[in-house]
Amino acid sequence: MNTESHDGWEGGEGGTTPPGKPLGSRAPHFIKRSRSLHMSWQVGVFVVGLAVVAVGVVMLPLPGPGWLVIFAGMAIWATEFVWAQLVLRWTKRKVTEAAQKALDPKVRRRNIILTSVGVVIIAVLLAVYVGKFGLAMPWDIGV
Repeated sequence: MNTESHDGWEGGEGGTTPPGKPLGSRAPHFIKRSRSLHMSWQVGVFVVGLAVVAVGVVMLPLPGPGWLVIFAGMAIWATEFVWAQLVLRWTKRKVTEAAQKALDPKVRRRNIILTSVGVVIIAVLLAVYVGKFGLAMPWDIGV
């Protein structure tokens, strides 16, 4: 069970201990003292986190911040479960790496060039369409 606090974590890349808070339950001390109360607490945290993650999954194809809500549900789980804490630490590390990579001048220059080429292609296709068909819509709306 994930009730005890860990100072580090086994495995990972090179067996290093990631910086931050120790792993384990962050339930109040009076809840941790009673096993049945702590189990109830964990069930409650799991159910609330599951509901938030489920809403996030529903938001993925619908309008809304789906991934943000899923990560919020993971953060709720991370208050009680070591596996969720490890997943969040890994996610934060990968997001930080991606942000640093995106700020690399070579990557930025490449992205700007690719975006410019894409805009030019779209503009040429739009000009060809307008030149051939004019500003009339390709469907008859019956007006």
